[in-house]
Amino acid sequence: MTEYKQDSPLLLGVIGDPIHHSKSPAMHGAALAALGIAGAYVPMHVKPEALEAAVQGIRALGFRGINVTIPHKVAVMPFLDRLDESARDAGAVNTIVNDNGILTGFNTDGIGYVRSLKAEAAPDLRGARILVLGAGGAAKGIVTALLREQPGGVVIANRTSDKARELAEACQGKGVVAGIGQAEIADAVQQADIVINTTSVGMYPHIDDTPMDTQLLRPGMIVSDLIYNPLRTRLLLESLERGCMIHGGLGMFVNQGAYALEYWTGLPAPTDVMRRIILESLGGN
Repeated sequence: MTEYKQDSPLLLGVIGDPIHHSKSPAMHGAALAALGIAGAYVPMHVKPEALEAAVQGIRALGFRGINVTIPHKVAVMPFLDRLDESARDAGAVNTIVNDNGILTGFNTDGIGYVRSLKAEAAPDLRGARILVLGAGGAAKGIVTALLREQPGGVVIANRTSDKARELAEACQGKGVVAGIGQAEIADAVQQADIVINTTSVGMYPHIDDTPMDTQLLRPGMIVSDLIYNPLRTRLLLESLERGCMIHGGLGMFVNQGAYALEYWTGLPAPTDVMRRIILESLGGN
């Protein structure tokens, strides 16, 4: 990890549609301050039709790097100069690093998520049967990282079954993985040890929504949600009532941000500071 030599304020940011809800600016702003780095991390609302122009703007404006969030994680890939192995494997990008005008895409979602899941809920994923809800950009990075842990199998469920099967097909050769439609979730849950929501269903402000019927869950299962706002989604609260072990998205959010910051600066990320800031911004509940 090479430390970035700073000769001007470090410009960082995040693009998405929408973006007003993101806690990344608060987290990374606090991290830069803790590291003693002069700079700023700004949220940028980028519509899909403006994505290519926005990527060109990274070079023109001298941004060191940006994060990429919904719905741009896959669409941004053709506009970059290089893709790291993490991005190629995941088929999605959530972090871009600008080295003198050369833009390289990385994916820190998967490694950030698995690190959090193992630390907080499931230390050993070998042999586990995992059901993943959703087949979007976030799911791609997470499924790829999960398969490195040698689970018993991963089933991807999506409203559009073709999209789930497409993602499963892209992961063939990395482990046992299959894609199914929404109608098949009930059967898949009965075979699962871990259920992971990678969709945005239940995210603030739509906190009453849930991506599945929680009556299908069994006591003792692990239910994980990538969403960190709210800290406990309706899915997690109802899973807890069903006797499940729950795992929220805060740890993944901090870890994926930490990896990105380390790519940009070459310095170890102050994860304790980053976690504290997010908890404070969410009211700590």
